[in-house]
Amino acid sequence: MARSVVLVSLVLASALGAVAEPVAAQDSARTVAAAQQGRNRDLPLDAARNIKIDTDEGSWLSVDVSPDGKTIVFDLLGDLYTIPVGGGEATPLTSGMQFDAQPRFSPDGKTVVFTSDKDGGDNVWTIEVATKTLKQITKGKGNRYRSPEWTPDGDYIVVSKSTTPIGPSKLWMIHKNAGGGTQLIRDPQPMLAGANPVSTVGAAFGKDDRYIWFAQRFGAWEYNAGLPQYQIMTFDRQTGRREARANLYGSAFRPAVSPDGKYLVYGSRYETQTGLRIRDLETSEERWLAYPVQHDEQESVAPLDVLPGY
Repeated sequence: MARSVVLVSLVLASALGAVAEPVAAQDSARTVAAAQQGRNRDLPLDAARNIKIDTDEGSWLSVDVSPDGKTIVFDLLGDLYTIPVGGGEATPLTSGMQFDAQPRFSPDGKTVVFTSDKDGGDNVWTIEVATKTLKQITKGKGNRYRSPEWTPDGDYIVVSKSTTPIGPSKLWMIHKNAGGGTQLIRDPQPMLAGANPVSTVGAAFGKDDRYIWFAQRFGAWEYNAGLPQYQIMTFDRQTGRREARANLYGSAFRPAVSPDGKYLVYGSRYETQTGLRIRDLETSEERWLAYPVQHDEQESVAPLDVLPGY
């Protein structure tokens, strides 16, 4: 798999004495011309050389399965790939200098939503699988987006949005054709003294699209964090009510609900390892589905969620 790597050399030059006015004017004109040229480019960096990578494994891969069950989409080193469920050669879906991550198939399987810094800022994008046509859903340079997910009708995208680099995230719902979107969860105003804002990540849907499953914590992150940090919640789209669904000492995060609405899977930490737990939503019986899997991101701001998408 090919990945472009850029080698950037930064040079700091100091000049003593007066500079001739014509030379300064020429430099200014070049600067303006370079800036204008830069506006027409996706990224301000050019790849100096390419490094070819041939691998059959990776770490922190977010994966999703197409609705027909035939194709897997995943991210690796900032590019998106598809691969048959039965195995085989991975096919690039995106490539380039940008960092593309966290892909999710639309309910009809024709489009993939993902996050990317292709325009110089972290934003939500979609790509048509057949034609590779890209569409930018959100815009801006100062926001941070995590874990986009489609609504079951395929008309909207629910994503966690933070307006600061390390601040708390809130669930937003944005139309697939772009727009300002709607913030779903807000902190009470005014905030009480000593209260921390709520951070919400990892939206998921089950059989009943009335409810959005997600992980919640207070504050964005903290040093020497004590457990628990996260709990699984649901958001009622009709009433706006939030309800706790899972709260363990090792935390509960990255919910996934089976399409038939019978099972809930989520991540949790036990002792020093992180695993996946599965719950029968009809009987409330619960057990470890896979333990251990890989370390979670509870102690950090979790820029790619607390666990990869699965």
